[in-house]
Amino acid sequence: MSHTLDDAALTPFHKRLALLSSGGPFLDGYILSIIGVAMIQLTPDLGLTTNEQGLVSAVALIGIFFGAFLGGWLTDRFGRHLLFTIDLVALVACSVAQAFVNDVWWLIGLRLLIGIAVGADYPIATSLLAEFTPRRWRGKLLGAYVCMWFVGAAAAYVAGQFLLTVDGGWRWMLASAALPGLVIILLRMGTPESPRWLAKRGRTDEANAVLTKVYGPGVTVADLGEETGRNVGVGAMLRSGYGKRMAFITLFWTCSIIPLFAVYAFGPAILEALDLGGDLAHIGSAVITVLFLVGCVVAVFLVDRIGRRRLILHSFGWSAVALVGLGLATGASPWLIMALFAAYAVLIGGTQILQWVYPNELFPTEIRGSAVGLASSLSRIGAAVGTYLVPLALTGLGIGTTMLIGGAVTLAGLLVSLAWAPETRGMTLAESAALTNTTSPVRGSLRVTTVKGRHS
Repeated sequence: MSHTLDDAALTPFHKRLALLSSGGPFLDGYILSIIGVAMIQLTPDLGLTTNEQGLVSAVALIGIFFGAFLGGWLTDRFGRHLLFTIDLVALVACSVAQAFVNDVWWLIGLRLLIGIAVGADYPIATSLLAEFTPRRWRGKLLGAYVCMWFVGAAAAYVAGQFLLTVDGGWRWMLASAALPGLVIILLRMGTPESPRWLAKRGRTDEANAVLTKVYGPGVTVADLGEETGRNVGVGAMLRSGYGKRMAFITLFWTCSIIPLFAVYAFGPAILEALDLGGDLAHIGSAVITVLFLVGCVVAVFLVDRIGRRRLILHSFGWSAVALVGLGLATGASPWLIMALFAAYAVLIGGTQILQWVYPNELFPTEIRGSAVGLASSLSRIGAAVGTYLVPLALTGLGIGTTMLIGGAVTLAGLLVSLAWAPETRGMTLAESAALTNTTSPVRGSLRVTTVKGRHS
């Protein structure tokens, strides 16, 4: 089997595609963060009740839940190229419409649609990126995709603070997501369809045309190194053996983001509960946010050096230690508490980037988008429940117990990964997605991987 494209050099095309694909998480971070600043002016202007404030803040997450699965199903059915642009057109239109609302329910409806558009972009963009990227760079580029969420969040806070000085600035804040969205749409125009998807749909001539355009004359579908087989539905694929992989991805993803969403969303409240109140809580929360980004960047450099399996095990293991330490360190030195928070923020980065690496590598082309979308949607359930329960736990159980529960959830992720996490470093997409892969820990090593009689 030819591996010409899997072993290709990284080109400006790949770098451009990676940048354009990362527009989704950038907009996600921007949209979910800007609302927090906008609520300062929005609440009195529209006379929102406490329940309405909660709905306005959370409804985009509900939209992402539905959008991720819908986008995955649509991109497997109709292709990556068309939806790569259409979803952001909807986002831009709804963002602009927010500036003109005078009723809270119109605002809630628009933010639900925006969440659907953002959620849909995740499986669309990552599938397209994974199917073009050479195996040597796939882990890095898919991992770097996550980093843009924090860049978007930072941009939102800067824009929000500036617009707070403007009368009715909340309208401009909510509409401002349209500007980067429009830029991304214009830059995405002309992005070719995935030749792997075209080949799977029997559109060989179109696939060859894309390959010639991107890689030059003489490159054909024979160089894709893709497994052969007929297109089947998601249900049939899961019953044929991919259900275990979906369970692994959903469980580790959920165990990773429940504590992270809690720490990120309630950072100031948690720090105040740990006797780090006032300005120190807000400064500490900002520093921790930056360290989440640092952790993801570090993980991007490690994912191909130490491999996927070792990275996820170390990330879960040491993050659990940091959270348990926080649970036991209530009343300790502020510097120790900040150090443990910082350690957690950096160490959890490995599990964060693998949320997009593993789903794209462990499923075949015909259901890759659906698998990524389904895993993203299912994990959001746990994140929403966890985020909802954090303030209740802080009040009813106390900060120490709350942090220990977070540590227990993280340890559960470690156990799931010990049992099921495969090593896919250095594999082609055909190899990593094949059900003939087997992965098991062995003495003296974290894993051994066998692919059709080959060890790595």
